[in-house]
Amino acid sequence: MAYWNHNKGKTFIVAEIGQNHQGSVSTAKRMIHAAKECGADCVKFQRSSLPDKFTASALARPYNGPNSWGSTYGEHKAWLEFSADQYRELQRFASEIGILFTASAMDAAAFRELEQDLCVPFIKIGSGDADNVPLLRYASNRPVPLIISTGMQDWAHVCIMYETFRHRQDVALLHCVSAYPTPLEDTMLRMITLYRTHFPELTIGYSGHELGIQLTVASVALGAKIVERHFTLDKTWKGTDHQASLDPAEFARMVRCIRTIELEDITEESLSDRLRSVLGEKDFNEQHLLAALKKVDLLDRKLLESEKPCYNKLGKSLVYASDLHSGAVISEADIGVKVSDPPGLSPRRYDSIIGKVLIDNVLRDSPVLERHFGTHK
Repeated sequence: MAYWNHNKGKTFIVAEIGQNHQGSVSTAKRMIHAAKECGADCVKFQRSSLPDKFTASALARPYNGPNSWGSTYGEHKAWLEFSADQYRELQRFASEIGILFTASAMDAAAFRELEQDLCVPFIKIGSGDADNVPLLRYASNRPVPLIISTGMQDWAHVCIMYETFRHRQDVALLHCVSAYPTPLEDTMLRMITLYRTHFPELTIGYSGHELGIQLTVASVALGAKIVERHFTLDKTWKGTDHQASLDPAEFARMVRCIRTIELEDITEESLSDRLRSVLGEKDFNEQHLLAALKKVDLLDRKLLESEKPCYNKLGKSLVYASDLHSGAVISEADIGVKVSDPPGLSPRRYDSIIGKVLIDNVLRDSPVLERHFGTHK
């Protein structure tokens, strides 16, 4: 049974440490301890096998700026990536202090490591892999519980995700907007209600990237059973995620407010007043709340303008898994899914590419493009 189903009335609260640890194991341990003290149920990191997540050209691109840990994007990511032994050390530390430990699988190799070697209690599939068709299919047939975010996806694809996992009792879908921080008008909290109505077999939650805590608390009043927020010890630290993260004081207030309302049956008419009384003047802003609660329909779940910077940086593409010659018929073994620079076809096109005939020679790690194909007869 998934941990979020152990206590039906209790919201499962995840502190997303991600890579806010600055590449330091000691800092990561401080963050795990702080998250436990704040009342989080689980801490979550991000696990990547860099050659499996990125093409060689994506890793080699220059990455200079105030948030960079290296001269190339590959050097930057390598600085922030822990080894398997360091993950085991952090996992043991979390177990010793009594908080769950897991990570997002940022590629298929990381998924296998988290499930088979680290034996985590559940695996997160982030929005960047929500359209990674082969990974979703693989994960759907594995026994490990899953939490899957749906940022940067349109409604039609979220429905495909639902059909992939609806046979499972231990899978959660999180409403998410992949903008850091998310503009208030783009948070679309009522999408949680639509998810609950249209995807009744799955647990529905919320992964928030907005500033402050009130919208995440409101998501629980709207029916979110899992909430996830990025967590930092210091918002001034180097890195792109700290601004949209909660510091320990904020995270602790969020947990307290969620625990206060999670068992209440709050009507839409009483929502604003109840949140005002729970949050207090420090965290409540009615204008912000109303912007987040604007009415939405199914077509509002689409790639938003505010999400495009994240999509352009970390959206994945179909790439070739090996060198292939003109005349080759594409098989599943020939295609991978990676962050590619330049980008290729969307992973959603995976099925349409299998069985096509190449009319060009192509190289391993190069992006799959429409012009590479003829018609197979």
